[in-house]
Amino acid sequence: MQLALCLAILFLSAGDTHASPVRIKDLVDFDGVRGNDLVGYGLVVGLDGSGDGLRNAPFTEDIMTNILERLGVNVTGEEFRPKNVAAVLITAALPPFARAGGQIDVTVSAIGDAKSLLGGTLIMTPLNAADGEIYVVAQGTIIAGGATAAGDGGKVTQGVPTSGTIPSGGRVEREIDFQLSKLQDLRLALREADFTTAGRIEQAINRNFGRNVAIMLDSGTVVLDIPATKMRSVAHALGRIENIEVEPERKARVVVDQRSGTIVMGEDVRISRVAVSQGNLTLRIQEEPLVIQPNPFAQGQTVVVPRTRAAIEEEPGIGLAEIPSGASLSQVIAGLNALGVSPRDMIDILKSIKAAGALHAEFLVR
Repeated sequence: MQLALCLAILFLSAGDTHASPVRIKDLVDFDGVRGNDLVGYGLVVGLDGSGDGLRNAPFTEDIMTNILERLGVNVTGEEFRPKNVAAVLITAALPPFARAGGQIDVTVSAIGDAKSLLGGTLIMTPLNAADGEIYVVAQGTIIAGGATAAGDGGKVTQGVPTSGTIPSGGRVEREIDFQLSKLQDLRLALREADFTTAGRIEQAINRNFGRNVAIMLDSGTVVLDIPATKMRSVAHALGRIENIEVEPERKARVVVDQRSGTIVMGEDVRISRVAVSQGNLTLRIQEEPLVIQPNPFAQGQTVVVPRTRAAIEEEPGIGLAEIPSGASLSQVIAGLNALGVSPRDMIDILKSIKAAGALHAEFLVR
């Protein structure tokens, strides 16, 4: 709790400083310069008895049969129950401008009841994009991210042994058909849409080139006129503008994590005049049934008489504290810290202030 309070104070007390300039490449995504998601279905072999149980995962037997038959092994009508194979899904992201012959990392995850993929080898598997075409072929030894130790009395698992990666395990077989050099204009998509930030990006680019080469379309888009830049290519133009620094405008925002008690607030958060009082109310209910038995020679029955003890305890609160109108971030936090408010109580106070309409910021709860 003390660590969370320190983190809250650390982030919250930084409200008096101005935003530092940020490179355009860290604020926008260039239209068309993007990765593409890939997925495939394959088979992992060579496991140490930790593979799929084929009775519970019949699809593993199907893919194993198909692979063996493609290799010229006839297994029709044969029954085999190996424990060293597992059906897996392979995922990867094809980076922009990846060329045929290049290598990328792939992630392998078990979809059956395999206990671990540690030490297994992925058999050559094609990876498809959303258009159904094959762009990458994956194969290699899996590096699993966990381990399992089991005995007669129990089992201990650390990490996730049913998922792993193959560094450089995917080889690019097909390139994405995207010709950057043919573009006449290029859109810059802001990751955090804001009219002020988009306007500053437009001004910074035009100022750098000494003429109007960029124009803001909306809060999330700035269009770059490639011919107007008079650069040798589109790549040269992007290489020049991506390192231009711009001071972004940020929304007033409060982010809280209820599990850890962490609070992060932006420097533009403002609070109107409001009074705050906080206390803790505890209700305790304890059942103490009383058993009554008759005398040994009496013709009676044993009965249970219910008895309940209830109590209400109220801990002293912080009293009634007034926050002046237009209070800045540092003033609010300094006041709450001076009252000895814990991070979790501070979250409840901020929620109540927001509900009262006095907190002028976007309130996000994680």
